[in-house]
Amino acid sequence: MRPYRVHQEGDPARLPAWFTVSLTKTARSAVVRRLVQDHKLHTVCQSAACPNQAECWNSGTATFMILGDICTRGCRFCNVKKGTPVGLDVHEPARVAKAVSGLRLNYAVITSVTRDDLPDGGADLFAGTITAVRAERPACRVEVLVPDFKGSASSLEIVLAAGPDILNHNIETVPSLYARVRPQAEYQRSLDLLGRAHAQGAATKSGIMLGLGERDDEVLRVMHDLRNAGCAILTLGQYLRPGRSHLPVSKYYHPDEFAVFRDQGLRLGFTQVVSGPRVRSSYQAGLHHGVRP
Repeated sequence: MRPYRVHQEGDPARLPAWFTVSLTKTARSAVVRRLVQDHKLHTVCQSAACPNQAECWNSGTATFMILGDICTRGCRFCNVKKGTPVGLDVHEPARVAKAVSGLRLNYAVITSVTRDDLPDGGADLFAGTITAVRAERPACRVEVLVPDFKGSASSLEIVLAAGPDILNHNIETVPSLYARVRPQAEYQRSLDLLGRAHAQGAATKSGIMLGLGERDDEVLRVMHDLRNAGCAILTLGQYLRPGRSHLPVSKYYHPDEFAVFRDQGLRLGFTQVVSGPRVRSSYQAGLHHGVRP
């Protein structure tokens, strides 16, 4: 066992004791890696430098990242490459479906980079991936973690028409930090997306990062806003700084503090609140939704 390392001012390797995670690779993780490579796929596990990669890959799960690996936005917390993407791989949905089948997944999470360069923001490829996975492995439930599509109701409709089991869109942080943390996003736009999805009968989910300088009362306000938008499932996790060019960590929250937020969320009426230092929006998503790997 050794701690997952992130960059921080002072000692870049120092993390609280409760953040020690196993990075041991197993034969199962090797299978996941091989399938990802063979099908020329991207995972958010790798691109976002997720601290849970070893654990999830050892259990045979991965979060597939479609629409390439270059994001058109410059969020200051994210490790995904930024720049100008070139083209669109229309064969990607079929390859994701083959990987899901090869891993015999009962629960698949599909996310993407943000593609503001595309007229529909990549919505059609999301829908095509959902359809391809269902055709290849009908028993598999599909959760999608979508960008905000620049507020396009028609793009959201394209995704919802494909029938994902859960529509996830992360609110990420509190409104007062948006200009600093995710300057090309809009808090209300994200709330509106979740509200429209809920109004159309979708099971909706969102996530908040803690440790960027937010106050507890601001976090509670966001939780209230999410519930008012019909959001049913909430994840809360600790922000970790991927590199020195990213925003520094302002605070490491203790597991007991995450437990308090979980209890507050449940009292607000969320059907499920997954809250802890290592929680990410897709962390053990299938298990949390009652699906065994």
